[in-house]
Amino acid sequence: MVIFLDTSAAYALADPGDLAHRRAREGFERIEREREELVLHTYVLVEIFALLHRRRGLEAALRTSDRLREVRTVVVDRAIHDEGAAWLERRRDAGTSLVDAVSFVVMRRERIRKAFAFDEDFVCAGFELYGGGGAVGEGSPPVRNASRRRRRSSPPSTRP
Repeated sequence: MVIFLDTSAAYALADPGDLAHRRAREGFERIEREREELVLHTYVLVEIFALLHRRRGLEAALRTSDRLREVRTVVVDRAIHDEGAAWLERRRDAGTSLVDAVSFVVMRRERIRKAFAFDEDFVCAGFELYGGGGAVGEGSPPVRNASRRRRRSSPPSTRP
């Protein structure tokens, strides 16, 4: 099975202070055990790098970027970008990002039904969430922008 890798899951795995870190680790272990194929796109790659660089530092961003080299990456060209922007325009949804809208376009083009994500926008767009050790919603529901929710014991990076 092919599974789309969203920023929320990749970030949660890379940040031990993220509230979804344990579920992300379990999900990645299951993906490896079941030999699932992961797919992401270049906007997700940039988003992951930017978040990690800002919050965890350059080394964390570079380390994660290096680990993601093995993940099949769809290059977002102008046509995909425009299709994502059109998706947002049709829905007038201020809560969904362009990165997520482009993810929906890529998933439809690649015929991917499941996203490894902790972001309810994927369900709202008609996709299923892939979870670690069961459904993502077990124990707690998926939340919008889970990667922004951190434990208080893990202060934000003080690096510029």
